Order: sequence, then C-alpha cells, then structure tokens
Amino acid sequence: MMSLFQHVRQKGMIPRLLAAGVVCACAATALQGQDASKLTINWDKTTVVSKSTPTLQVVVNPPLRPGEALGIASYKAVKDLGADYVRYVPWLPYPKLGVAELEPPTKDKTSWDFSLIDPMTKDFLAATEGHSTILNFSTSPTWLYKTDKPATYPDDPNKVTWDYTQGTELRDPTGKELGDYYGRLVGWYVNGGFTDENGKKHESGYHYKVPYWEVLNEVDFEHNMTPEQYTARYDAIVAGVHKASPDTKFVGMALAMPSLAPKYFEYFLNHKNHKKGTPLDMISYHFYASPVAGQSLDNWQYTFFDQAAGFLNSVRYIEQIRKRLSPETRTTTDELGVILPTDNKPGDDVPPPAAYWNLAGALYAHLYIELAQLQIDVVGESQLIGYPTQFPSVSMMNWLNNKPNARFWVLKLIKDNFHPGDTLVETKLDGPDSGEVAAQAFATPAGHKLLLANKRNRVVELAVPDAAKATALTVDLATGDGPARSVALSDGKIKLEPFAVTVVSW
Repeated sequence: MMSLFQHVRQKGMIPRLLAAGVVCACAATALQGQDASKLTINWDKTTVVSKSTPTLQVVVNPPLRPGEALGIASYKAVKDLGADYVRYVPWLPYPKLGVAELEPPTKDKTSWDFSLIDPMTKDFLAATEGHSTILNFSTSPTWLYKTDKPATYPDDPNKVTWDYTQGTELRDPTGKELGDYYGRLVGWYVNGGFTDENGKKHESGYHYKVPYWEVLNEVDFEHNMTPEQYTARYDAIVAGVHKASPDTKFVGMALAMPSLAPKYFEYFLNHKNHKKGTPLDMISYHFYASPVAGQSLDNWQYTFFDQAAGFLNSVRYIEQIRKRLSPETRTTTDELGVILPTDNKPGDDVPPPAAYWNLAGALYAHLYIELAQLQIDVVGESQLIGYPTQFPSVSMMNWLNNKPNARFWVLKLIKDNFHPGDTLVETKLDGPDSGEVAAQAFATPAGHKLLLANKRNRVVELAVPDAAKATALTVDLATGDGPARSVALSDGKIKLEPFAVTVVSW
C-alpha cells in the first residue's frame, strides 16, 4: 500500500500542497531532488488535424480614433500580426461611434451619419487588408424597439453611456425595418452608398468586401432576447445584408455565457426554425475567467484554469448539438480572456501585477491547445484595447506605454507557428509537473513544433526528446512588453519560467 507522500506525488498534487503550506519539509526536499517531468511525443500517431485559426477582437473605444497614440500603435500591431478572422465590434457604450442612424426617420429627413464611424472603420480595414474579417456593429438603433421613452445619448462621442440599449420588442414585428437598417449600413461600405427610407441617395464611394457579418452580440445578456426572438432577427438581418452584399457569410448568436444557454443552440441550429435558405455559416460564443474579489496571483493561477475546464466541458456539449443539427456550421470562440473584479471600478487605473499578463497569455495558449484538439475553427483572444474604466485587465496593449503586452505577444507566437491543417500528434507528459504544463506537439509544413504553457507561478523543467536538435522561443516575464525571446535547451531539458508560453522547433 503506497504512502500518503507517494500518493500525492503520483497524482501531481505536491505543488498545490506546497503552495498551501501542507507538505512537510521532508516532502519539499524530496520534490526538489526528483527528476524533471518527461515529455514523450509520438510523431507517427495523429490525434486530430487542426482547423483552428488564432486571432483577436478589436472593440471600438475612443483611443482608436484617428490621431490617438494608443490607437496608432494598436493598429500597427494588428497589421504586423496579420491574422485572419479579426473581429471588429463598435458597441453600446459609445452610440455615436457605432450607431449610424441615431434618430428615427421622418417623412422630411433621416439622421444617417458616418462621420465619426468611418475614420475608425477605415483604419481597421487598412490594418487588416488582405485578411478575412468579421464585422459586428452590435448595437442597433434603440428607436427600432418599443420603449417607454426615447433613448438619450451623450453629445460627446467619447463619453460612456451604458443604458442606450433599451426595449426587447421590435416596433416592426416583421423585422424588415431592422434588416433594412443593417442592409443600408453594409451597403455604405460595400456598394458605395445606399438609398434611405425617403428615397434619398447617400454616397460613400467605398467598395470594401465584408467576408463575415456577425449578427448582434451577447444576445443572452446584452440584448436579453429569447432564442425565438434572436433567430427571427438573425433571419431579418441576414436578408437585409444579403441584398447589399450577396457574398457575405454570417456568424450567429455571440453568446456571453454559453453554459447557461443550451436552449439557444438547440433552437438556433435547427434549420427548421429559420426562413428557407437562411445560411448558418458560423456560430460564436465567449469565455472570460472571472476570479472573485480578494484573490491574488497565487489564487488566479488555479482559478483561471479551473474555470477554463468548465468552459471546455461546455464546448464539448455544444459541439454535440452542432454536429447533430447543423454539422456544416463552423464555430468561432471570438472572445476569450480574463475580467478581473477590479475592472471598471475606482482604482482600476492601477495595473495588475506584471505576471498577470503572462498568466492571462498562458490561459489563452492553453485554450488554443484544447480548442485545436476539439477542431474549433477560430480561437479569438479578447481584446485589443482596454484601459481604465473600459476593462483594463482585458487589454492586449499596455495603455501606459502604447506597446503590445504579453497577451498580444503570446497570440503572435502562436499565430506565427500554428495554422489550420497542422497535425496534432500524441503528446504525453509524465512526472511531478504533468498537470502544471499544457503541452501539444504539431507536425507542420515548417517542421515539428511543440507548444508549451506553464500554468504556474514557478519554474518548471521538462525533459524534451531530441533537445540537442531543437530551438525555442518564449514569452515570459523577462520579455515584458516585447516579442518572444530565444531560449536555450540544456542537458536535454527546457526550463519554463513562471507562466511562460514557449514554442520548441525541430
């Protein structure tokens, strides 16, 4: 019968018990003296072929307005990244930056106005030129809905308002008015303009392509719609957009809390619930790790990954629904990140500890591995810019120095090395740290590669096969707000610094 120490060692529990002060000094000494965990890769055994594209979302905030230093640096980062399926979301806190017709039309005039929207959108489209994008003007005009009183919004386009979105019932129950709004909006960018409700022509001169249009956002939270309401509005918006841009494909649902919304998937993915011919090209849903107040970095390193495990269980469940009802429909998890409990509260101008950004990056790398194993099509990190009062913990840019932070550099490291079509092969990690590191080997056209993410706030050593022939790049605390650095493998091992994300290449 094994001893208690043998048991906890075999189960990989010693690091947690050490952190909690439970393991005795003799156990700690034994741990320090044991060998590094061993990585075994079977390059001849395919587990799955990746479909996963790593990318990010760009949420419209005032720092992205032309001439802003943070915006200039951010769009340079996006251009240098060169990702596909970048998601662009003008959203509810800034009505003048995201709603093109803020007042209801009358027989005498309309309020169509793109003067503040166009400059930001053009900068985004320039930064993503040559790559696919997903556009989501998520906030529709409130006047389209039945409300007790007209919606108000600040004259200052940079001033936040959280209550612009009101009403749940459309004033036109057929949805045609809603669909026409989005059809005209897309026509402005695709067809050089549109004809308004009074027959007047509005000319833009733009002839962009809109590869994907995502229909609304966080319908189970932000819009408070039933599955039936959302599905009808999706159909109406698809019909309106298709009149302006027949080649555009669509992303549906954008659910904030998918684990709480199985009925949305069951209803929306059933083609019988849609108008005939309505495409179901792609669905989307989100995940943010959310620690409770009072937790610190030592807690976060467990909380983030424990919550991610719950999300991944939801993904597996959703995949079974999708494959049963609409197997041709693809999936984008287009908001993945962390929201700290300090966000959008007094004092959120104090950045979290530097290691937080690396931990959040390690979480994304872990999710990329798991979602690639599940063949999820798009793995989107959220979001390009956050800053005090606007979800600073979610930012991929350092708002203090206008540089990409570790979360961005982790995305770039993954994007530069892994692509759809890569082969995931059998990868095993044995030893005391087997549960502390996410590891997956890929056979790629550029050679054999291994993605590692250290989940813990301590150094971990791994024995790597053919280490003498390998090179490695890593994002860790030492890289700061800079790109991945080269690290050496020594004595057949690689050392992973706390929360390091590393790519080993042969």
